[in-house]
Amino acid sequence: MHHDPVAAHVTQPRVGVLLVNLGTPDAPTPAAIRRYLGEFLSDPRVIEIPRAIWWPILHGFILPFRPRRLAHAYASIWYENGAPLLVHTRALAAGVEAGLSGGNGEPAIPVFPAMRYGSPSIASALADARERGVRRLVVIPLYPQYSATTTASVMDAVFDNLSGERWMPELRSVHSYHDDPGYIAALAESVRRHWDAHGRGEHLLMSFHGIPQRYFDAGDPYHCLCHKTARLLAEALDLDDSTCSVTFQSRFGKAPWLQPYTDERIDALAAAGVRRLDAICPGFASDCLETLEEMAMQYGDRFRAAGGEALRYIPALNADDAHVEAITTLARRQLDGWMPGAIDPELIARRAAVL
Repeated sequence: MHHDPVAAHVTQPRVGVLLVNLGTPDAPTPAAIRRYLGEFLSDPRVIEIPRAIWWPILHGFILPFRPRRLAHAYASIWYENGAPLLVHTRALAAGVEAGLSGGNGEPAIPVFPAMRYGSPSIASALADARERGVRRLVVIPLYPQYSATTTASVMDAVFDNLSGERWMPELRSVHSYHDDPGYIAALAESVRRHWDAHGRGEHLLMSFHGIPQRYFDAGDPYHCLCHKTARLLAEALDLDDSTCSVTFQSRFGKAPWLQPYTDERIDALAAAGVRRLDAICPGFASDCLETLEEMAMQYGDRFRAAGGEALRYIPALNADDAHVEAITTLARRQLDGWMPGAIDPELIARRAAVL
């Protein structure tokens, strides 16, 4: 595709939005899972262990064996049209793009879905944005609660991929939206919709993905942001400490992670006589292995084995209308003042005459 450098330099910069989720294997197979885990667990933002120590563990023990164990879990949640996280992220991006459509003859604002690990990569999304003439880009990591392990890693990857650009695009980013009113309202609406359809459980479990305790001790704000999200959601639903809990799931390894642990809290709730337990994962923008297999299946079985009757998982916001509206509003705030415009033909003619 031929680009006119004169036109490019005098055109009103086009704006775009990059939505980035965590990522997923390309298929529920050991080979695809191995590639995905290799990229994910090689990120120094995720694993803060010196390479000399971590590399033998990763390549000698984890990557040779763990993918085969995970293949069944991924297969159990896989949709006909692909990985749930990818399907929902693409649908969310399409909804946000429709919500940002200019109308009145204004050019549409493109929204590019990307994955921090796996496909479509951040590199491919940035290349697509460049090909579309985007000079001003809003980056929205789809992690409501900031952590160095997630949001910061996305921004690392964005800057790494732009480091070789001669003319870098102007960037704005959403750091966190843990207390955004639209996001909280969308969460509350999803819980009420679940209650209307299935009846109200005796307790609401709000489970977030964990991080190692030492990351929090070193200054990562994630734990505090999760608790604020939970408090705001509980207030919106008129719940108190006796009818809801905040927990952390998906711990890995033997070092302590953020507590209380979701699995242990599930056991305690069953022992305390809770029979119908509602569970929501407010830190996940899209359903994925941790919500559909770990929470709904593994923890559902665990709750019943501990004496409970049913753990009813409340789906992630995915591409629900309220979620699309919330993310669209976040994008609009960043886009304010970055209005796309048309080429000024007179300016092009004057510049070309000078050259």
